[in-house]
Amino acid sequence: MEIAKDIREFLMTRRAKITPEQAGLVAGGRRRVAGLRREEVASLAGVSAEYYVQIERGHVAGVSDEVLHAIATALQLDDVETAHLFDLARAATRRKRPTRARPSVPESVQALLDSMVTAPAIVQNGHLDIVAANALGRVLYGDVFARATGAPNLARFIFLDGRADELFPDWAKAADDSVALLHVEAARSPYSKAVTGLVGDLATRSDEFRTRWAAHDVVAHRRGTKRFRHPVVGELTLRFEALEVTSAAGLTLIGYTAEPGSPSAEALQLLASWTATEIAPEKERHDLGQ
Repeated sequence: MEIAKDIREFLMTRRAKITPEQAGLVAGGRRRVAGLRREEVASLAGVSAEYYVQIERGHVAGVSDEVLHAIATALQLDDVETAHLFDLARAATRRKRPTRARPSVPESVQALLDSMVTAPAIVQNGHLDIVAANALGRVLYGDVFARATGAPNLARFIFLDGRADELFPDWAKAADDSVALLHVEAARSPYSKAVTGLVGDLATRSDEFRTRWAAHDVVAHRRGTKRFRHPVVGELTLRFEALEVTSAAGLTLIGYTAEPGSPSAEALQLLASWTATEIAPEKERHDLGQ
């Protein structure tokens, strides 16, 4: 990744989101830029305009944590955006290192997934490959698995598969979130060939991806709700919790549940029953070589 370019564009897009009034300043006169000027950010952060310009250009070697925090405060960054700024600064001053091998899913984690028979669950890595799932998770994400030519990847499916909006009724949100997560991973692993290759491929093939990538938005994927549309049971609105797999850095386990007593809970129970009667016997026959 071009770290200096990413720092510049991230800070510029954050500046553009803050009006002088929101920052407690008097706008005054005609303004040629959206949001704050560089010198206004510098003043709010307590640094010289020349120093801030160098930082925004990506020259962050020797910049203290205190200054980065001051800039984050001036730009009213949230916790995720602040962490992303620090990741970018670390990436800019880090020497290139060989890419580590992709972490494998520990057997204990797969056993945990398989024991979750009423809740869909998947494990994904930082660049959104689905690297493991339980039976119900594979059924919920059936199109992603069925239509993948290699490792099932959520970003590739969302931006390059014409049926993505059938699985994800809130396609725009799913697209926004996937790009925001990839931005986070790109800052954490700036020399990862898997990340740079994926981003480059999507940027070449998808206008929707390019537009979102240029916005430099970032997001944490810890908990929330997601809507699915499944061909067997219809629409489901599911709550999710994302848990880091501490025994395999870079992997995240995501489990889904439905609101008790809701139509989605009934649909999920039906999907679990269908999975147990239709999918499990077929897998058993396959495992036995029949």
